[in-house]
Amino acid sequence: MDPVREAPDGPTPAGLRDALDASTDAVAVVSAEGVVVGWTRGAEALLGHPASEMVGGPAARLVAMPSDPARVAGVAERCRAGMGWSGLIPVRHRDGRVVDVDLRVSASFRMGGEECFLISARELRQQWAMGQSVLDGFLTRSPVGMAVMDLELRYVWLNDTLERFGGVPREQRLGRRLSELLPGLQAATLEGLMRKVLDTGTPVTDYEYLGWSWADPHRQHAYSTSFFPLVDAGDSVTGVCYMVLDVTERWNARRLLTLVNEAGACVGTTLDVMRTAQELADFAVPRLADFVVVDLLEPVLSSEGHGAWLTDAGPASVRPLMRRAGLNSVHEGCPEAVARVGDRVDFLPPSHDVNLLIHGEPILTAVLDPSDELWVAEQPERAQRIREFGLHSLISVPMRARDTVLGLTTFIRSLNPVSFQSDDVLLARELVARAALCVDNARRYTREHTAAVTLQRSLLPQALTGGTALDVASAYLPADPTGGVGGDWFDVIPLSGARVGLVVGDVVGHGITAAAAMGRLRTAVQTLADMELPPDELLAHLDDLVLRLSAEKTDDDTDHRNTSAFLGATCLYAVYDPVTGRCTMARAGHPPPVVIAPDGQVSFPEPPAGPPLGLGGMAFEATEIELAENSLLGLYTDGLIEGADCDMELGMSRLADVLARSDTDLSTLCTSAVRQLVPVPQPDDIALLLARTHALGADRVVSWEIPVDPSAVADLRARATRQVEAWGLGELAMTTELVVSELVTNAIRYAEPPIRLRLIRGARLTCEVSDASGTAPRLRHARSMDEGGRGLFLVAQLTDRWGARHTTAGKIIWAEQEIP
Repeated sequence: MDPVREAPDGPTPAGLRDALDASTDAVAVVSAEGVVVGWTRGAEALLGHPASEMVGGPAARLVAMPSDPARVAGVAERCRAGMGWSGLIPVRHRDGRVVDVDLRVSASFRMGGEECFLISARELRQQWAMGQSVLDGFLTRSPVGMAVMDLELRYVWLNDTLERFGGVPREQRLGRRLSELLPGLQAATLEGLMRKVLDTGTPVTDYEYLGWSWADPHRQHAYSTSFFPLVDAGDSVTGVCYMVLDVTERWNARRLLTLVNEAGACVGTTLDVMRTAQELADFAVPRLADFVVVDLLEPVLSSEGHGAWLTDAGPASVRPLMRRAGLNSVHEGCPEAVARVGDRVDFLPPSHDVNLLIHGEPILTAVLDPSDELWVAEQPERAQRIREFGLHSLISVPMRARDTVLGLTTFIRSLNPVSFQSDDVLLARELVARAALCVDNARRYTREHTAAVTLQRSLLPQALTGGTALDVASAYLPADPTGGVGGDWFDVIPLSGARVGLVVGDVVGHGITAAAAMGRLRTAVQTLADMELPPDELLAHLDDLVLRLSAEKTDDDTDHRNTSAFLGATCLYAVYDPVTGRCTMARAGHPPPVVIAPDGQVSFPEPPAGPPLGLGGMAFEATEIELAENSLLGLYTDGLIEGADCDMELGMSRLADVLARSDTDLSTLCTSAVRQLVPVPQPDDIALLLARTHALGADRVVSWEIPVDPSAVADLRARATRQVEAWGLGELAMTTELVVSELVTNAIRYAEPPIRLRLIRGARLTCEVSDASGTAPRLRHARSMDEGGRGLFLVAQLTDRWGARHTTAGKIIWAEQEIP
């Protein structure tokens, strides 16, 4: 509050100053003689006179009316009696205009020994009054529909807006109920709400509903309605008033968002292109249309991307080659369709060419005319279906995602009598855009998955042979497409001495990276096996390789999802010797093999598990077991025994039960075992390798001690020749004689006793010379004048394969010849 200007003759009392400061009006203090003693800034703001002009001067000069001494005396007398006074007085502003104020004079009081009066004033502002005509115009022209109903819920009054909403003239409404006039507007529900308001007196606000009206009988509208009771002066309910607002646009926007959200949950549930297209058609019928077709370009449906994309299609006059990928209708069997799912189609709305798919916007044909010349000329069969099934409105939306043209989706109405509107085009565009993204994701995934599966299958062995030592069969089951391609692999590797190496492994991860890593490991195992390494040493070298692969960084440093090219793997490697009937094996974090003896007894020999490949710093141990002839040996990956319950022990027990029926053909047994143990697709791939053992008896293996005497070479050559001829391999006798001569001569000359010669008639004819020396043989290229140094060179030229392997007692040099 502004401070009071003090009179020259004395200060203003503190209590009075506080009272003045608390006032929001213009305030002045006037003495009994009519002299202004105090003047506030509020008074200055109201009348424009500063305190310097007013304090000490007469207050009467402000009054803009003839002087009336008698009235002034009466007012003073009343105030001296302690009652105060108020009234309307015109006063003059400093600029000359007259201001009407509501003036209040307080009871008199004394200040500085002088009688004074506190005068406050407030400008009198004229209140706006609403005339009846203005009120009538407000009610009549309001954008909100309004009506008054009596206690029987009959119309008593309504405005023009409500009349337009319903399409029923006012004269026909008055005196009648809503249910008698507009049954399509949920009249029974609305009247129930009005009765509730009449009974309880509690208003109902913002009740939304959908309905039809005579004003727009072919289009559904959304309305928001509020009801409140009408009460008379005696607090009695005399009726109910309701207000209606057309909220169709708001409802359509909310419906659009709701449908788009629902589509996100219903369309694109799989990574299958055809399934996604069908999900779009299923979702749109009948929510948006009565008949929907989804046509996709042929390259989209090709897992290898074969076919001509539109950018390669040539001029715009060339119609795109598409296939029907999705189809649905309110009519069972989709009789409106000219083409079925999988059929080749080239449909574009008449007058549009391929540019519609590449650059075009959605096409809205609100009214389809089957007699239109363009339809009759370009699509005569479809024009006939339009006429036959009453197809009357169409929207065609190009399917594009990531700058890639995918196809065309067409929405058509028949049973729904309302033609498509612009809001429907927005919804169709949004649905197709989401579905197109899902189709493109599925297309890309399918292409990558197909490439990974192709790569993986090309890296797996195309044919397996166990020679005379083993009968082998294998089964491989790829992972469910949603799980991605895995890194399971297996192999059967022929070794020297009629032995056979069996390997099965599982690379961590999925996708092309896992498949490529699997191929590298399989190649590495083959290389290491050819070096005749025992199983534990082979796994140690393989572990070193995985460590090096894991250390390889990707070229793209920005790809934080994969900081290394390789993560790890598990592996089981076994070597079976048909001569001794023994199997040596070692494993790196892999499940143990299963063995079914000829009598049906099942066992799971467990060599020390060893760490998975890629950890490093830990040793692997080998275990040797004896296998009777016709034993069944099974190697597998963990996907086969995990099952839905993820119980490995229970899975191994199920595997044993299935394989116990070993009288079945090996290939059939292998396939049926996988089918029984994994009846449905699962996210991990599966490999199973079965081998039935055979033994090489004394009739197929002979050996002789070799004395350390060069003269013994001739006798051994003769023995070997006779044995080969006895086996019916006379064609190999001369070559065998030369091989035996060279190998035995070298052993006598350079090796340490004991020395033995062994011939094995397996899938190949094998000649082996063993000694106690650990020195490996070396193939030399002798000069033309050298007398020696050509022995191993001759052996290499005369045989199909040769090599050396180390044993605990020394080494074995071997050479193999193919049996004609």
